[in-house]
Amino acid sequence: MTEKMALVLFSGSVDKLLAGGIMAGGAVAMDMEVDIFVTFWGLVAFRKDQVNVNQRMSKEFEDMAPALLQAMQAKHYPSWIDTFRKIRSMGQVRIHLCSMTMDMMGWKKEDFVDIVDDVIGVGSFIEMAKEAKVSLFL
Repeated sequence: MTEKMALVLFSGSVDKLLAGGIMAGGAVAMDMEVDIFVTFWGLVAFRKDQVNVNQRMSKEFEDMAPALLQAMQAKHYPSWIDTFRKIRSMGQVRIHLCSMTMDMMGWKKEDFVDIVDDVIGVGSFIEMAKEAKVSLFL
């Protein structure tokens, strides 16, 4: 049986999105299946109208945001969304959007980037997470 990782992306800040992509990429490199549940502010980052303009950083790193973003560009590091696209091409990675948050905000799956698999409720994700060897919350 394939080992699994369950990841909740609650934050939409670039630093946490990058961390999520890197952690998921590490799991995929170790032949794990990955289910990512995107909710609240994480959802904002995956919207088509936000994905290429989001440069928010967590409060504790906001003063370093310009230098960090500039260093990433200078070293040709992939953006957080390119990281997610890459890991999806490497293995079994599914990206699920939170149905409750989507309903609350009046959003539809069509409002989001094409790497999203579906819209599910928290109960469905918890069923997936119960089978995971690794569970993370960012």
